[in-house]
Amino acid sequence: MLTAPDTTIRLSDVVSALSAALDLTEGQPMGHAIRSCLVGMRIAEEMQLSQQESSDLYYALLLKDAGCSTNSARMHQILGSDDIRAKREVKFEDWTRPSLSGLRYLLRNVLPGKSLLRRFVKSVVLGAEQKRNNAEVIGARCERGAEIARKIGLSENTAQAIRSLDEHWSGAGYPDHRQKEEIPLLSRIMNVSQTLEVFANGRSPAEAVQVISERSGRWFDPEIARIVRTFHDDDPLWEKFFSSEAREHVLRMEPGAAVTASQERVDNICDAFAGIIDAKSPYTYNHSLGVAAAAVEIAGGLGLSEQTVTFVRRAALLHDIGKLSVSNAILEKPGKLDEEEWDKMKMHPVYTKVIVQKISGFENMAFVAGAHHERLDGKGYPEGLSAEKLPLTARILCVADVYQALTEKRPYRESLPKNVVLGMMAKDSSTRLDSQCLDVLKQTNSSTDVAARQKAHAAGK
Repeated sequence: MLTAPDTTIRLSDVVSALSAALDLTEGQPMGHAIRSCLVGMRIAEEMQLSQQESSDLYYALLLKDAGCSTNSARMHQILGSDDIRAKREVKFEDWTRPSLSGLRYLLRNVLPGKSLLRRFVKSVVLGAEQKRNNAEVIGARCERGAEIARKIGLSENTAQAIRSLDEHWSGAGYPDHRQKEEIPLLSRIMNVSQTLEVFANGRSPAEAVQVISERSGRWFDPEIARIVRTFHDDDPLWEKFFSSEAREHVLRMEPGAAVTASQERVDNICDAFAGIIDAKSPYTYNHSLGVAAAAVEIAGGLGLSEQTVTFVRRAALLHDIGKLSVSNAILEKPGKLDEEEWDKMKMHPVYTKVIVQKISGFENMAFVAGAHHERLDGKGYPEGLSAEKLPLTARILCVADVYQALTEKRPYRESLPKNVVLGMMAKDSSTRLDSQCLDVLKQTNSSTDVAARQKAHAAGK
């Protein structure tokens, strides 16, 4: 039987691993936050920050994009295109100034597949609405990011640093148009760090340093830009930056004594990331929480130990973390997915497994979370695992996920009544879904409404 992870786990281990999902949502390669943290802590060293300031900065850098999924649906709606591609490409643009490059960005990312004239007109309209849209999209991200930092017990300085991440030295940033020293110092370091990472990893360290220098006094604190100019030939820094062991370097850089996460804090982190996942699309609102509630009911009904119920609940909360890699253009498509779109969708459980297994002691949980689309008959994905390779914990999650998904509204159908869903699932009993798990779900649903299910979920913590 797969069980819950060991009680001792480093907070930095959990946060740094799960930050890879935030990278994907922003259209960045996994490791973006890790590398941003690496250069950010190098800046902190040069600025001689105190140990507490360095610790606050460390966690702010790893979780700087915690609010990123909040604006994904709105970006898709505004542009009518792939939000992840748009987020990735905008990182290379100086959007505070009108430019031919900026216009080209819009033409690439606005209404793909439509006529050039229609895309041009839409681009002009968006140009006129840029400040309003930026305030809405960036503001939502900043507020949500700070809220998540607080939820998992990080300091108020860390939360405020995340909230002001996109402020600019000139006052042209968001959400409050703060300028110069009004912007928290940690936010100023973070803004430089993330931009440096994007250009260094996407192009070259030399170009990254040049961009920081060019935007000094507009985007960035001139003193921090001055420090970064000294990184041009810092070979040890860039060796760590491009190393396959960048995460290990960052874990060793944690300021002070390593913080151990209590079981309650691990639960809070899982809950927080479930919220990040579900915020990606209005069609998945509360999906992860609903799957967790159903999984807890099934596990409890089967008489499994408290430790195993906790394991199942955490796996359920994180099972769709890989879906942060999927564009809202796919998640919210009202019709059938084409082959290329379906291939991208089928990758999400792979990303889930890759991300969760980075956490020490979570390898078994990563397997279960990544197996939520497998079937007993071996016709599921991504690995086509058959019944003998699917432990009971994985079968519980498969049943809970199908049930919750069918009772939710999707862009291509309305939500289905619980009795209809259970009838549909019964037809797949023993071929696709575990009959024992399904029987328990039927029993609990005969006497439990949605509100009670949410209460059961909370009680499973």
